[in-house]
Amino acid sequence: MSDIIQLLPDSIANQIAAGEVIQRPASVVKELVENALDAGATRIRILIKDAGRTLVQVIDNGKGMSATDLRMAFERHATSKIRNADDLFTLTTMGFRGEALPSIAAISQVEVKSRREEDELGSLLLINGSKLEKQEFLSCAVGTSIAVKNIFFNVPARRKFLKSNETERRNIFTEIERIVLVNPDVEFTLVENELETLHLPKTNIRQRIVQLEGKGINQQLIEIDEETSLGKIYGYVARPEFAKKGRASQFFFVNNRYIRHPYFHRAVMQAFEPLIAANEKPSYFIFFRVDPESIDVNIHPTKTEVKFENEQALWQIVLVTVRESLGRYNAIPSIDFDREDAPEIPVFDPSRSSQMPRVNVDPNYNPFHQSSSASFRSKSSSLGWDHLYQEFANGKEDEEESDVKDESETQGSLFSSAGENRNISESDLFPEHYQYKQRYILTSVKSGLMIIDQHRAHVRILYDKYLSQIINRKGVSQRILFPEVLELSAAEAAALPSISEDMEALGFELSHLGNHSFGVQGIPSEIGNTDPSQLIRAMIDSSMQTGNDVKDALRETLALSLARMTAIPYGRVLTSEEMLLVVSELFASPIPGYTPDGLKVISVLTDTEIDKKMQ
Repeated sequence: MSDIIQLLPDSIANQIAAGEVIQRPASVVKELVENALDAGATRIRILIKDAGRTLVQVIDNGKGMSATDLRMAFERHATSKIRNADDLFTLTTMGFRGEALPSIAAISQVEVKSRREEDELGSLLLINGSKLEKQEFLSCAVGTSIAVKNIFFNVPARRKFLKSNETERRNIFTEIERIVLVNPDVEFTLVENELETLHLPKTNIRQRIVQLEGKGINQQLIEIDEETSLGKIYGYVARPEFAKKGRASQFFFVNNRYIRHPYFHRAVMQAFEPLIAANEKPSYFIFFRVDPESIDVNIHPTKTEVKFENEQALWQIVLVTVRESLGRYNAIPSIDFDREDAPEIPVFDPSRSSQMPRVNVDPNYNPFHQSSSASFRSKSSSLGWDHLYQEFANGKEDEEESDVKDESETQGSLFSSAGENRNISESDLFPEHYQYKQRYILTSVKSGLMIIDQHRAHVRILYDKYLSQIINRKGVSQRILFPEVLELSAAEAAALPSISEDMEALGFELSHLGNHSFGVQGIPSEIGNTDPSQLIRAMIDSSMQTGNDVKDALRETLALSLARMTAIPYGRVLTSEEMLLVVSELFASPIPGYTPDGLKVISVLTDTEIDKKMQ
């Protein structure tokens, strides 16, 4: 029997490695931009075509490569950043595994141009699916230009699992956002389908955050800065009043590397816990500067998971630092004494004398003595109490006389009196539906007492309505007299085109003002006084979180997001007519018992259950 274990060819090994490192076009962007940063680039240009399917090209002004280095860079496990095993524990660069370039070359067509400053000519390298096709000298600028074409062209099974162009485009923006935030001293330009969509000049960290998230975030940011023996923690957190119910911008960076760290995230959330609602999320941009020997970045192929040597101590530092910053910048609500309607606080004047308060006491009063009672009655008569008592006695006599009257006449006079004095109708005194604690609608049914959640019921009603409008494109738009300017982050602006058609069907009218700014010209007529910017952001966040590519699923997400934002909130008092309308429209729905996301709307307390509780 022959041996069955054999060494894999490099081309197959590289394709396997590509499955770990290169998952989508965004992974190519990440690896190439990180290589450009390691090369000392101060200006990076990213070109994308068809959301990276056709082309991903990164051009930098870094130190470039010689002809030999250019060829060696595409050999597996070839790297300029590690010489021995000890170097793994003192890493200061982004890429070090030596797998990215060979993995990219294994599943695409690669063209590389590179030149060092001391060389007169640069080098050209063409690779097609790990196969070297050409290498020659040519004239080019200092730095490196890598063009990756037709990703997964030779692995059709992987290519068909790529998402829609909008989804892949959002993923590219996400990767770019994570890189540019921690490198504000580098100029970045993004060109999509030969149209420049993002330009970020050199700046500081705060302004880089503003460049990405929009001008509105500038007033929200609170600076954090703490240096300890374990390292330095700095960055910004957003004020608690700007916490979001949907997707929030939450970033951790360690030594200029983006990381995911749920443990530290809990520390930030605990600092914000007493200041925000349970379902809200604060934005934060937190940077760690620690000794490279105290962290291990070599535990995941994409290097987004990092192990800290002193995690518990750093957790405490993060918690205390964020809390102190929130307190230092008065994020905790306090009395505003500069308001016009603030209470006037008297100023102490030592020249003015103060009198002790005086209490009038009748020393002769004795509640158990007859003379005292008589004195009390005489005092009460002087206050007019006798007159009140006489009216009460007369009213009682009238009540006794009214007992012999016909019951229907008594009820009629009761309602007429109530209507004259309190403006309350008979339906208000005996309503068909009753609102309990401004949260539930109670109504009697044949089997017992029906309890309806007013907010969830309205979500169900509005969802069916909005979904029908999107499908049938019958949304009614209401023009805004003074259009509102909506500033989106780069990632939000990238996600907007995927839902713009359905938003127009609902009744939203947006005009592009450039630089991720949009003018809100019209809104659906049904949303009333709800903030349109908040609605649009919520729908964009919802589509980004779900990442739906199927049109029907995206429409359902959009309709549900808008329904949640515009539904009757808890705590709102409903009139009898409003409760009647909610109940009637709810039972006109094909699925009245549950919200679109599966929450219970109706519960029935049967007569038997009520009788048991009364025993």
